[in-house]
Amino acid sequence: MLAVLSPGQGAQKPGFLKPWLDLDGAAERLRSWSELAGVDLVHLGTEADAEEIKDTAKTQPLLIAAALLAAEQLPVQGVSVVAGHSVGELGAAALAGVLTPESAITLAGVRGREMAAACALEPTGMAAVLGGDEAELLAVLDSHGLYAANRNGAGQIVAAGALDALDKFAAAPPARTRVIKLQVAGAFHTPYMAPAEAALASFAAGITPADALRPQLSNADGAAVTSGADMLGRLVRQVTAPVRWDLCMRALADLGVTAVIELPPAGTLAGLVKRELRTGTPEIVTLNTPDDLPAAKDLIARHGSAPSSGSESTS
Repeated sequence: MLAVLSPGQGAQKPGFLKPWLDLDGAAERLRSWSELAGVDLVHLGTEADAEEIKDTAKTQPLLIAAALLAAEQLPVQGVSVVAGHSVGELGAAALAGVLTPESAITLAGVRGREMAAACALEPTGMAAVLGGDEAELLAVLDSHGLYAANRNGAGQIVAAGALDALDKFAAAPPARTRVIKLQVAGAFHTPYMAPAEAALASFAAGITPADALRPQLSNADGAAVTSGADMLGRLVRQVTAPVRWDLCMRALADLGVTAVIELPPAGTLAGLVKRELRTGTPEIVTLNTPDDLPAAKDLIARHGSAPSSGSESTS
């Protein structure tokens, strides 16, 4: 059984889309998607520096464009299950067949702009917390009025909330933990993003999703979702809800996933899978350039599900 994973914000690197533009039609597709996203995806993926692609409004559609550009080169009818981390859920939803690529790109543009606007309302931020006792850590975060915005597994939780509360927490963290402040615009996946959720819900009301061609694991609880309406609602609500990537990885193990492909910019989710699924670790391909496509296609051929005759074309 094979899973395809779509990474979230923070995975981007300057120039990471350059090699993909050598593919026939790739530049034209990115220019078309740029109009939908409201940002220049070609520039962002090839020429922009790290500071520019850190901008939430630009990063989010860039990541979804990268994932979809690569996924178009794969025989996706052999994929058994998909999942995405945070904004990566939009790329996964397109791969699942719930959203069209155009809807996913447009939603990513709206999501990025509205989350950036919500971040500007109050001084908030995030910090990765490595190690320690999970129950103790969650209790300390609560005492500071902070949120466990990402529970990524492998001993990693991302705290989020007001900057002054994060500073107090970092000054006296729980035993056996290491706190790393993240260079992000604000407290994603917390109630601070409520204005963004409201705006996204209004926009999503005009989208008619399809039921999934393959299940998508939800960040909310790791559930394998096939209802398009349910998945779209979850995508909207996830803006203010914690990312439970730990539960998504548990679902991968429970489903018996034997192979994983991470879409570009790949590496972060593959690392978490390797550290968390130590028993029966899936075979993994990180798809970062077109040179990695043969290995990804071979993985699908060996571990993918048999396609139904005429049910789906490569996309």
